[in-house]
Amino acid sequence: MKRTLMVFMALLLAGCDANVNVEVDTGDEARPVKVVVVAMFEIGEDTGDRAGEFQLWKERREYTEILPFQGYKDLHYNEDDDFLVMVTGIGTARAAAATMALGMDPRFDLSKAYWLIVGIAGIDPEDATVGSAAWAEYLVDGDLGHHIDAREIPDDWPTGYFPRYTTRPYDPDRPPPTGEMYRLNPELTEWAYQLTKDIELPDDPSVQKERDLYTEHPNAQGKPIVMKGDHIAALTFWHGKLLNDWANQLVSYWTDGKGNMVTSAMEDTGSYLSISWLDKIDRADKDRVMVLRMGSNFTMQPPSRTAAENLLKETKGYKYAGLEIAVESGYIVGSRVVDEIINNWDKYESKTPQPDL
Repeated sequence: MKRTLMVFMALLLAGCDANVNVEVDTGDEARPVKVVVVAMFEIGEDTGDRAGEFQLWKERREYTEILPFQGYKDLHYNEDDDFLVMVTGIGTARAAAATMALGMDPRFDLSKAYWLIVGIAGIDPEDATVGSAAWAEYLVDGDLGHHIDAREIPDDWPTGYFPRYTTRPYDPDRPPPTGEMYRLNPELTEWAYQLTKDIELPDDPSVQKERDLYTEHPNAQGKPIVMKGDHIAALTFWHGKLLNDWANQLVSYWTDGKGNMVTSAMEDTGSYLSISWLDKIDRADKDRVMVLRMGSNFTMQPPSRTAAENLLKETKGYKYAGLEIAVESGYIVGSRVVDEIINNWDKYESKTPQPDL
């Protein structure tokens, strides 16, 4: 089995080119991992410039090894804490591929690892403001389904998106989800929320000007908070009031009304799918996955702008109104969970945390 994994990784690290010789140093034993932090992207350099999702984890933590990895970034590992950070690259496909590659990497023992997926997201102004950090229990895939252009949909359809094996949007005769929705361990999610809910998040007065434009959404005008809120992942960066309504309804549809769409990004259903498959061969534990998303921008426009104006204003050059405070919030909130697990490994190695309600 070990030799098979070594050959697999050698081919993977070589880009699956059989003509390239790659040596993978697995060491005498696989490196144990207590926590994996999963970020998705970085802006510019890894240190010293404008921070994306990875930079603060790079600058504020110590690493004993930086290991080559066939993916977006090298892996950063601390052998004193058994702590690992990976960066997948943007999008569902990259996240799924990178997570699976890490899970099959013989250099690591991830069988007991906790996974913290932490990244920026669009945030629904109905629920909270930019800079807020939301722990998700439900992950819904916004891509897996059918789509008819809005100019060609039947007059009585609210949208052109509808699930596979159904006949219309939000068809009550719904099949069981087969990739459209995943539910994370609810007790672990609640534990992480309870542990962090009272953290005072960073803010910047310059962001308030953008918040104040959302005159019809009181929660958007407030201050950043730590909360629970569910997540929709879609490879297409969607934006606008109508699609925001679609996302809210789709999350409610697949969760039987139990979920509430608060954040939107591109990767998390892909990452979780890989971990759930790794769980089947005892290389990961799907019940140890946490998703923390921080609002860097709103998922829809304010009354004073069109959807197109708002989207183009923010996406060119990562000009998200709350990017800086969002990545700071992610590091602060995420670190609280990471440190709790690492510093109390004797409690959490064999049993996942339970919320103290």
